[in-house]
Parts: sequence; structure tokens; C-alpha cells
Amino acid sequence: MQATATPLPSFVQIEPVGQCNLRCQMCPIQFRTDGPPNGPPAFMAFETYARLVDQIPTMTELQLQGLGEPMMHPRFFDMVAYAAARGVEVSTNSNLTLLTPSRAERLVASGLHRLQVSIDGATPETYERIRVRSRWQKVIENLEGLVEVKRRLQSELPQIRMVVVVMRQNLHELADLVRLAARVGVDSVFVQHLCHDFGEDTLPAHYRPMHEFVAEQTLLSEAPARVDEAFSTARAAADELGVDLRLPQTTPRPAPPGTRGPERCEWPWRGAYFSYDGRAMPCCMVATPDRINFGDASTDGVIPIWENSSYRAFRDRLDSDNPPDICRSCAVYNRTF
Repeated sequence: MQATATPLPSFVQIEPVGQCNLRCQMCPIQFRTDGPPNGPPAFMAFETYARLVDQIPTMTELQLQGLGEPMMHPRFFDMVAYAAARGVEVSTNSNLTLLTPSRAERLVASGLHRLQVSIDGATPETYERIRVRSRWQKVIENLEGLVEVKRRLQSELPQIRMVVVVMRQNLHELADLVRLAARVGVDSVFVQHLCHDFGEDTLPAHYRPMHEFVAEQTLLSEAPARVDEAFSTARAAADELGVDLRLPQTTPRPAPPGTRGPERCEWPWRGAYFSYDGRAMPCCMVATPDRINFGDASTDGVIPIWENSSYRAFRDRLDSDNPPDICRSCAVYNRTF
């Protein structure tokens, strides 16, 4: 047990929308049952959000994003403005499906610092296979429109970054995704692995399809020569076009025995993650609170949750050579993210 309280986090991630359905267009496997048609909209109440923000005076960065599409929330722009007015650097991830010209103007005016646009295919065929019932052309037009609004309003914010989840099925389009970013006026591309293999022994049965999907698509099972060729071609395109390209490591490099917990993964010490209904999870890689959570901060308060025995026990395990099961196959823990 830790002798002293852990300082409150500086980085916080809050999930405005928890429903994972076809409107989110996140992936072909719909495993989360929050929201319609199973129940009421899975939106965090604005009052709950404000209470959480107000309880963390140490917060300097806020990521407004979780499993669902943030722009589904009817008060998303109010959420951005509320935290930005307190000097917090606010960012979000979006697939841009719900962006309109008027929303693009609100986005630029909201105080959002960074927008990370999820685009996992350079062609309609690949993108629309990965993102169910999506329209690649519409997303690209929305992104081009947002870039134009920034130019017209002469605003440097939000910074726009393209985020690509690289898999076996889109690896061959990596260089074309870099070229696409340059063509639409985006100068930063962040490529990441699938974040978690859902491989813990305690995994609820309904997540098994996610485990199977990751096992099929992860680059960790791909021929190294194919990965190296795709990465090299993408780097060459980025160098030619002046795009800042980040590529993941492709070989797991877990920390050696005796490494301090924050050096293995700093999340449970530096960052906090809250689901749309207020439940605290160790990080966004967990994705859903029925895998693990430390309690409900919307009712119990942020500080009591941050300092409770289950959160402390999790940190203690991560500070050892016997990490929590849910961390063992995490891309961040294994340094392949």
C-alpha cells in the first residue's frame, strides 16, 4: 500500500458518448450495448462533466473522446469551451462523419486545441470495409471543408492530425494515406497499432470477437518484410511532402524487471479516464468499464476514487514485475502503440 496520496492527474480523458453503434462507425464489431436500441442515449450529462472538471484543478490537458463519436453529444462544443476557458488544452478524436459547415465553424471557434481525425483507409473500399456504413468521400470532403474554414477564419487552431490504426488490411495504403493528408492540407499523421488484444483471462465472453479481430489484423503477426516495406515507403512519402509522420514500433519491448511503474506506463499516475457514466478506468486502452473500473466518480467524487484502495492496488501491481492481467497485452505497456 502506498504511504502517501498520489498527486491528482494533469491529463484527463472524459468520454462524452459511450454508445457504440452504427452512427459511430468505429469498427465492424459492435460489442457495446450502451445507448439505442438497448436503452436511452449514452451521453454524459453536462452537469456531471462540469463537476468532474471542477474537481481536478491540476488538469492541464483534456481529451474529450472515448468509445463513441464525440460530436454525437448535443453539448460537445459547450464541453470544449468550458474546459478551454479554464486554460485547459482540449483535444478530441473524430471520424468527422457528423461534421457540417456550421459545425466546422463552431469547432474552430470553440477553443479546441487539437483535432485527431480517424481515417484508416486511403480508398473508399478499404475505409468503408473497416468503418461500417461509412462514406469515405463524405469524410474527406468534411475534412477539406474544415481546413478551408480554418484558413478563412485565419485560425491556427485546432491543430489537425490524421490518426491511422494500421492493420494487415490497410498496411498497403500507408504511403497513400500520407499523400492524402498532404493533399487535403494536413501535415501530421499519427500511425498506431491496434491498442489491445483483449487477451486477459477475465475477459467477458461477448468481447471474444474483438480478441479474434485483433489476432487476425495485428501487424505483430505480419511478415516483417511487408511491414518494413510499407513503413519505408510511407517515410519516403512523408519526407517528400513535408508531413510529420509517426510510426509505431513493431516488436514488443516490455520494460525489464525492476522498472518503476510510471516508467512501464505512466497512465495511472499522470492520467485519469472517466466513462460517460462517471466510472473511472485506468486508461483509454481498457475501452469499457465492465473489463475493469475503480468506482463511480460522478457520485463518489474524483479524489475519493483516485485515492481508493482498488486504484492504489492497481498502481502497486503495475509498479511490480507482476502487472495487472489487463496490462500484459496492452500496446502501451509493451511499447508497440
